[in-house]
Amino acid sequence: MEKKASMASAAAIWCMLVYLAMAASAEPKSSFEDNFSIMWSENHFKTSEDGQIWYLSLDNDTGCGFKTKQKYRFGWFSMKLKLVGGDSAGVVTAYYMCTEDGAGPTRDELDFEFLGNRTGEPYLIQTNIYKNGTGNREMRHKLWFDPTLEYHTYSILWNSHQIIFFVDRVPVRVFKNADYENNFFPNQKPMYLFSSIWNADDWATRGGLEKTDWKKAPFVSSYKDFTVDGCQWKDPYPECVSSTTEHWWDQYEAWHLTKDQKLDFAWVQRNLVIYDYCKDTERFPKLPEECSLSPWD
Repeated sequence: MEKKASMASAAAIWCMLVYLAMAASAEPKSSFEDNFSIMWSENHFKTSEDGQIWYLSLDNDTGCGFKTKQKYRFGWFSMKLKLVGGDSAGVVTAYYMCTEDGAGPTRDELDFEFLGNRTGEPYLIQTNIYKNGTGNREMRHKLWFDPTLEYHTYSILWNSHQIIFFVDRVPVRVFKNADYENNFFPNQKPMYLFSSIWNADDWATRGGLEKTDWKKAPFVSSYKDFTVDGCQWKDPYPECVSSTTEHWWDQYEAWHLTKDQKLDFAWVQRNLVIYDYCKDTERFPKLPEECSLSPWD
């Protein structure tokens, strides 16, 4: 499968725009302790000697996870990940935003889930979106590279008009808001950013047919270069919520795909989509209302 030349040029342009915008804003400190806290199993968490790379491990006993110390409502959220190599069937590395620690009945959530596989088989990315506890908005994509060999950048752009999931600055999923109050677009509640590694061999690989081979444990995913440029939440209501349009991530150019991003997104749609809930009429005889919204607008 030949990857279009426009992918590189569009990614470079988008990278430059993001870099210039973020250079003008205050970036968070890069140390883990400044930005995150461990949620569970601290003995399954390690850092590199200089503290700039973070490792989460999974064994037959438990996995591990961390979350940001701050909540945000709207912004740009980005991290570099290198996924579990080799036989990773049943293992899920999750990188997501959520309004709360647990899977509460009224949570909002934006998910990247990386679904492990047998050696030689490709990783799949599953994305999902929840509002008020209702999800079932899954999409699955292949990747155009091996995510276990080196670090790649996974990002979320979130504003009141759209949510975009990026892989190396390439938009792989666009979730649009409507111009009316609705029950599908999460835009009211601030969210933490999380990552975790855990066993999901009851569903993650071939619907649960492939089980985790614990002889291959520990399974390790690694992270670096966390970047956020967003509206940091402060109770009861931060000033930045009413002035988000002063920031690049909530201005007109960030409300729609650019011309080059549309080319990249079209390539992704043609070549990488494995599953789209908006095309699953067996599961949804009446498609969810947001499926009528065009990602191209």
